[in-house]
Amino acid sequence: MKKSIKDLGDIKGKRALVRVDINVPLDENKNVTDDTRIQAIVPTVNYLKERGAKIILMAHLGRPKGEKNPEFTLEPVAKYMAKVFGEEIIFIPSVEEAAPYVEKLTDGQIALLENIRYYKAEEAKDDDMTFAEQLAKLGDFYVNDAFGAAHRNHTSTAKLAKILKPAVSGLLMEKEIRCLSQALDNPTRPFTAIVGGAKVSSKIGVLENLLDKVDNMIIGGGMAYTFVKANGGKIGNSICEDDQLDVAKAIEKKAQEKGVKLVMATDVLVTDDFSGNGTNKFVKINEIPDGFEGVDAGEESRKAFADVIKSSKTILMNGPVGAFENPKFAEGTKAVLAAVVEATKNGATSVIGGGDSVSAAKKFFKAEDFTHVSTGGGASLEFIEGKVLPGVAALDDK
Repeated sequence: MKKSIKDLGDIKGKRALVRVDINVPLDENKNVTDDTRIQAIVPTVNYLKERGAKIILMAHLGRPKGEKNPEFTLEPVAKYMAKVFGEEIIFIPSVEEAAPYVEKLTDGQIALLENIRYYKAEEAKDDDMTFAEQLAKLGDFYVNDAFGAAHRNHTSTAKLAKILKPAVSGLLMEKEIRCLSQALDNPTRPFTAIVGGAKVSSKIGVLENLLDKVDNMIIGGGMAYTFVKANGGKIGNSICEDDQLDVAKAIEKKAQEKGVKLVMATDVLVTDDFSGNGTNKFVKINEIPDGFEGVDAGEESRKAFADVIKSSKTILMNGPVGAFENPKFAEGTKAVLAAVVEATKNGATSVIGGGDSVSAAKKFFKAEDFTHVSTGGGASLEFIEGKVLPGVAALDDK
């Protein structure tokens, strides 16, 4: 277990240097279009504020590749955050100019540092600690609340924690680790994982690690066609990774050896036009005609998936089961999520693990309908794979 801000003593008047993930989408007029990530850090910031700490937030926006690029400035985000917190957020234009701004901060005041990725040293792969030492001068202790960037071995997410002590997690980071760990390491059974998405190759680690932990595994989305082809089925023009056919067979074999029930779609919605305006029809998953591609779980499959989900006590979802971005191909993913919501209402623990599954969950339901909706795409993926996250590993142990 890692220390969190709750393990700190008196922090009144102390400078809290806090890494957050507020990499939010902006429109062409630089307006925030989705503030989920900003809302997610509110509990941590308020906790520090109520205890009289001076708060200096560090964050990135997009990929400016170590250049000062006005397209990626955090200034509009600071203005938006002022509305969320109901007070001015002091914007610090650069690390070089930060010291006087920090000195002027009063207890409970919040400042935001300009995009930390304007500095090449932030993402440098070397052991040079110069940039970390420069940042460390701005704080009396370090807080990492950026779960979405915890899989990055960067200066502000990992190196800094080795110099600036105490180095603790924020409330969001603590919740992310607790919810994901609980689902993976101490699940109430039956434990079902729903693994979707386009490619087997990007989810091999997830599938392998989960087979050691789950009772049921639902495989949906584009990756299902690789399994179908590996078993001699006809998949038409569906997405398939021919170099992963042996991997698919090995996963099936491992599931059998472990006594894990693999639940695959038996029927699918296919289309001859990915925009949805062509011919869309249901067919057996291993009999997809040429010129057609699978885009969503079929009606039989949705029912089979839902039955397994509703009888589960722990559910982890990582990836949708169809091309849900198009409303015509969204019903399968919607049905799966509806079953997860129902199971949650009946006492199951549900964790939506990052990326597209979070977008789908938020599109069709509310975050409160699930036990936990992860804020980290890549980070939750690596966590579920069983990898060590540098941003978590660098924090102080309890």
